[in-house]
Amino acid sequence: MNGKPGALKLGFLKTGLVSLLVAWGLVWANSLALAQAQPQAPPPTQGPPPASQSVLGDLVDLPSVAPISAKAQAAVVNIMVDRASAPLVERPQPPTPGPGQPPPAPNPPQKAQRPGWQDQDTQGSGFIYDPDGYVITNNYLVEKAEKITVKLDSGQELRAEIVGRDPKTDLALLKLEKPGPYPFLTLGDSDKLRIGDWLVAIGNPFGLEHTVTCGILSARGRAIGAGPYDDFLQTDASLNPGGSGGPLLSLRGEVVGVNAKVSARAAGIGFAIPAKLVAKIIGQLRDKGYVERGWLGVYIQPITSEIIKPFGLDSLDGALVADVLPDSPAAKAGLRHGDVVVTFGGQPIKEFGDLSALVADTPPGQVVKISLIRDQKKMELTVTIDRLEDESGQDPGGIGGIPDLGLSLQPLAPEMAKDLGLPGGLMVEKVAPNSLAHLAGVAARDIILEINRQPVASLDDYVRVLRDHDEEKPILMWVRRGERTVFLAVSLD
Repeated sequence: MNGKPGALKLGFLKTGLVSLLVAWGLVWANSLALAQAQPQAPPPTQGPPPASQSVLGDLVDLPSVAPISAKAQAAVVNIMVDRASAPLVERPQPPTPGPGQPPPAPNPPQKAQRPGWQDQDTQGSGFIYDPDGYVITNNYLVEKAEKITVKLDSGQELRAEIVGRDPKTDLALLKLEKPGPYPFLTLGDSDKLRIGDWLVAIGNPFGLEHTVTCGILSARGRAIGAGPYDDFLQTDASLNPGGSGGPLLSLRGEVVGVNAKVSARAAGIGFAIPAKLVAKIIGQLRDKGYVERGWLGVYIQPITSEIIKPFGLDSLDGALVADVLPDSPAAKAGLRHGDVVVTFGGQPIKEFGDLSALVADTPPGQVVKISLIRDQKKMELTVTIDRLEDESGQDPGGIGGIPDLGLSLQPLAPEMAKDLGLPGGLMVEKVAPNSLAHLAGVAARDIILEINRQPVASLDDYVRVLRDHDEEKPILMWVRRGERTVFLAVSLD
């Protein structure tokens, strides 16, 4: 019995050792199989891994605006303007000091402050839209220009003259002095744009030539208080001062808007004049040098939720007539304050600004039917649209090809012409100080009957006669002043 326990112990040890070896073998085999099943890490190498091993992998190229900007930049120009310097005026000097007091330092001269005069706005953008060298830009940039220089994409600098300006939409048309052909951009259909469509803006913000930015169409039909015909496209493409006047392009490479003047504080928000409106304005500027608009003679306001019930309306659509000007086309047609115009010429009025735009696009003399709501009843009126005249008169000096005499003119109203016994004429509203007309003795309230012995009853007559004038000779005006008529000679020297 003494040998049995030892034999049992030895047998147990042998059995445990074999079991341990078997378990260890199984663990080792499983580890080997797992290692072979998993991908092996690459050996360390020098330098970056191959492109196919990049963490980004193989990406699909995103759409690029590079092809559009590369071609469009050839037609985008930088516009530099020389303006007349504001005159120096003397500041009032301080009173004479008393005995024993030191003399005060004299006040230096300073520039006279002119309303709206912005000497810093002497550089902006534009683009060629016709191979003959016609350039579209903003009116504010060139309205007080004495000299306009256009810098092309090639670096060449050329003089340009104003063909026409339209302050109400802030558009201007220039003509390069050197004959073409030039690379140009075409105007597209801004009405086909969808909210969210990609847009490309090119300009010279802060003098940084041919800056390209990209964004989407954020909204349309924006009224921002810039003028009576606000209808702006809103975009988040970056627009900055100096870039206004440049093109806003669709991905088709067509100009769908002209970038408008912006505030430096409006980060992330830009506005552009839609191409549909641009085409109408530029066409008239090119043909006549100014824009002719229809006139109805009413003050209007939007329909709001606060006034729907008092007027018995069931919709916010339409334009509420706040007032009717006496002797206007609206007054003659029977429109009254409180009327709500719902259609004009068969076109529905969704926003109150739609009425202004439709009236402006109507040729003077055209007869139009107006549908309206008066005292909760629908009715129709017929109106004959008249011609809109600027409240301060039109300044023909902004029309290219004629001398700037410094006059703001209004065609003589037919009733006044009849009372005065005149066939027609141009009423002088304003005369710019120290202008050619002022030096010749032309005064406000004068009525210009003839220029160079040819009758002038409209701005078209004025432009036609002066475009044919020999610049080496003075301009002869026959003027009605009070109860008498006089001849005045305007020298162009």
